[in-house]
Amino acid sequence: MTGIRITRVGPLATLQDAGRPGLLRHGISASGPMDKAAFERAGGWLGSVGTTGIEFTTAGIGFVAEGSVSIAVDGGTFELTIDGEAKPWPTRALLRAGAVVDIRPGPAGNYGYLRFDREIDVPAVMGSRATSSIAGIGGLDGRALQVGDLVPLDATLPRGRGQHPTAAAVSDGPIRIIWGIHADRFSNAARQRFVAGEFAVSPQLDRMGVRLTDPQRVFADARILSLVSDAVVPGDIQILGDGTPIVLMRDHQPTGGYPRIATVVSFDLDRFAQLRPGTPLRFEPVTMAHAQGLKP
Repeated sequence: MTGIRITRVGPLATLQDAGRPGLLRHGISASGPMDKAAFERAGGWLGSVGTTGIEFTTAGIGFVAEGSVSIAVDGGTFELTIDGEAKPWPTRALLRAGAVVDIRPGPAGNYGYLRFDREIDVPAVMGSRATSSIAGIGGLDGRALQVGDLVPLDATLPRGRGQHPTAAAVSDGPIRIIWGIHADRFSNAARQRFVAGEFAVSPQLDRMGVRLTDPQRVFADARILSLVSDAVVPGDIQILGDGTPIVLMRDHQPTGGYPRIATVVSFDLDRFAQLRPGTPLRFEPVTMAHAQGLKP
């Protein structure tokens, strides 16, 4: 069987595709790649690409090719070697059977992506092969990848014309938001402190959410109320009972009972997902019309 055999892997490396949009009414979040743009870029380098790829985290991933396969990588900034030879990042390559690939931590980013010129041969669950860490479905038995796993690949897809891999430009401006449905539960002064203050990404982050440190204690005096739980979406910024902001991500819970002061616009959510712990950030409110008009 053609595939790749995992020899080294960091935590939370999973199989992902475009996800399961539209299933929140059934209690299933969409999942999918944390950095959708990087996932799609990696596919574009190959031209002909399977719908499913591997999302790996900061520690990287290592594997051996069991059969000939073309790959492309993107997302974050990692260090890549093939049979011990350093390669640029991002890149694409044709691997011979037995090729040894090692992706090691680099200077930036939390998530990287590995795409193939074949489909990953695992069953679709509820219309998707994406691993949902909360529901425990999709991917390989609904779990993160482990050392020794064989990721099976089916027949090579028809050859397509890929693009030359180039590093994406990275913006360092504020993370743009639109005010949330509970913004009016906070005083004008608290909302002003929220957009004027500086937060930082905490070490407490995963595919469900990212907690922020709040050195200026923006919400220290806010009266945080528990609410009747209702549906949440990726990018929602909840303020927990102790005043801690948390940004919900792709594997968020279906409902939440804390007030949501704002939502990160979809255009900036990829960039936010790649911010490593300790990175400072600010928020900038924009209108719904402005958010909908943003283009890659």
